Amino acid sequence: MSASITLSNLAWSTPDGRPLFSGLDLGFTAERCAIVGRNGVGKTTLLRLIAGELAPRAGRIAISGTIGTLRQIVDVAPDETIADLFGVRAALALLARAEAGIATIDELADADWEVEARLAAALASVGLDVGPETPLIRLSGGQRTRAALAAAIFARPDFLLLDEPTNHLDREGRDAVIALLSNWRGGAITVSHDRELLGHMDAIVELTSLGATRYGGNWSAYEARKAIELEAARHDLAHAERRSAEVARQAQLTAERKQRRDSAGARKAAKGGMPKIVLGAMQRRAEESGGANARLAERQRDEAAADLAGARARIERLTPVRVDLARTGLVADRVVLRLAGIAAGYDRAAGPLLDGLDLEIRGPERIALTGPNGSGKSTLLAIADGRLAPWAGTVHRPVASALLDQNVGLLDPALSIAGNFALRHRQATVNGCRAALARFGFRAEAAEQIVGSLSGGQRLRAGLACVLGGEAPPPLLLLDEPTNHLDLNSIAAVEAGLRAYDGALLVVSHDEAFLDAIGITRRVELG
Repeated sequence: MSASITLSNLAWSTPDGRPLFSGLDLGFTAERCAIVGRNGVGKTTLLRLIAGELAPRAGRIAISGTIGTLRQIVDVAPDETIADLFGVRAALALLARAEAGIATIDELADADWEVEARLAAALASVGLDVGPETPLIRLSGGQRTRAALAAAIFARPDFLLLDEPTNHLDREGRDAVIALLSNWRGGAITVSHDRELLGHMDAIVELTSLGATRYGGNWSAYEARKAIELEAARHDLAHAERRSAEVARQAQLTAERKQRRDSAGARKAAKGGMPKIVLGAMQRRAEESGGANARLAERQRDEAAADLAGARARIERLTPVRVDLARTGLVADRVVLRLAGIAAGYDRAAGPLLDGLDLEIRGPERIALTGPNGSGKSTLLAIADGRLAPWAGTVHRPVASALLDQNVGLLDPALSIAGNFALRHRQATVNGCRAALARFGFRAEAAEQIVGSLSGGQRLRAGLACVLGGEAPPPLLLLDEPTNHLDLNSIAAVEAGLRAYDGALLVVSHDEAFLDAIGITRRVELG
């Protein structure tokens, strides 16, 4: 029997009882399938349910075949090694005893003589050149992710479950992950916002609060289908608007006819000559007819209003985000940043991460800062923003700047989004604050959310709103891996905001689709 995963009428709720999804029916075979959707909709939870780490509230998960999962390595013990990550410490120790001639006959019978070769092949497949005794703590975040991916494929499972596999990876690491999945012949279920990686999928499942919709093909095919859905939604909206207007017009005509009949009846009654019993019967019929017409008109208005609201909600969900911003007034030849002879790092004993670096930004340039993990990209941003003093060299920053790191540290987590905006823009009115936040998707009560409770995507959008939404945005914006942990809708909002920004950008990112979308004009390679 071929490998497969089948979800039948699946339901799960958060610990506080909030339903995340219900009645979910999905099937996966030996294909590369991506799960996309807004942050918080349950993508990672769905992977954990399939992996058996969580139990569904209702429904059934049927799995034919074996599963390998990508372990997100955050905290590691000082003595934990690559061999521990792969679960082969005992197998390698046995081979060492066999080579030394001290293994027993029974041990030799259980020896896995190919484990070293398979371990080396798995590491090589993700572009990682380390030995089995290498401590995980010595690896960068990107190297740990690649090691975890190699561990997931080591046992040659029928299915891979991957949660944001390209996060924190440099260009080389991302290319290794994409190459691995492109050549993978088993099944793979991947939660990702990486559009380059999504371009190598066989199918995409969009998870929403209403359920799951499957789209055949890769990201390009998905986008084409969403464009068709948007056009259909616009057609439905136009139809709903026409129907709503027609219902209102008919209701008005009906009311006017009733008023004319009532007036005519009143005039006849005033003239006399008609028995009271006849007048009473006419009045009752008029009241009954008028009541029936009023109830019919009210029902039609309610139905038209519901259709119109649904059509508008669908349009809002499918329409690409657009953001309007105040101008910075930055002219083309204005120096916004000049770094000369910069040497910097965090540990003098380990040596500088940057040494003799020169960089000048003039006018509204859009510069991508690239290079392998550990080459000093985030260090350079901290120096450019004044958060870190260089060991040597000079920093000239004649304009205001703002740094948005991955944690959006410029926001106070204890305050609401509106409170943070007011803190940065003390002259802004309440209406001005609300309007600025609404442009980034924080409307009405959404603006009162406490920053500490926001998802990563919401927090970055809030940071952009607070920095760029005022009357005078800073002429220099520094961004450190802004698309990590963002869903596709949040990335679209961030891209829209940055496209509308007319200042200078210095961006650390390995997301090529994002860099193309925001119009990068120059690249600076470190390392």
